[in-house]
Amino acid sequence: MKHREILTDEEIIELYFARDEQAIVETDRKYGRVCSGIAMNILGNHADAEECVMDAWLKAWNSMPPKRPPVLQAFLCRIVRNLSLNKCRDNRRARRNQELWDELEGCLALPEEVAGELSRLLTDFLVRIDVLDCRLFVGRYWHACSVKDLAAAYDLTANAVSLRLYKTREKLRAYLIERGYEV
Repeated sequence: MKHREILTDEEIIELYFARDEQAIVETDRKYGRVCSGIAMNILGNHADAEECVMDAWLKAWNSMPPKRPPVLQAFLCRIVRNLSLNKCRDNRRARRNQELWDELEGCLALPEEVAGELSRLLTDFLVRIDVLDCRLFVGRYWHACSVKDLAAAYDLTANAVSLRLYKTREKLRAYLIERGYEV
């Protein structure tokens, strides 16, 4: 088997400027391992890391020209790092949003035919409860704020916020049951 020589950074950049797709192949060959390592260290997931590396190659393709990075490895690693951090934030946000829905599922699991009425019922419920409980509930379930952030904003402990949210969910469940909705 013939061993191919690894291209220099300048040769790889010239491939990008020539719009030669071999640039991606050579980039992956020379920097795939280091960029995958960065993505994997940040994300801890092979599929997500691979996706970020592939997105980085596309971003490099779209950046050159006009950009001509002075140090190709640093340029590529920065792209992978930023994409991985963004992916990590997106993953956390998605998990947090799922956790929020899981918290509410017990008291908002209404049949589809009454889902349109949910907004009216929820608004009616929120105007009846304590102002702080309403603010915490809206902050958590509408604005997707973390319990920690709510605690800091309202000068409470995280446990106090969690307890108030739990009690508010229980009140909401009882409120819906009183109005004939099985939850």
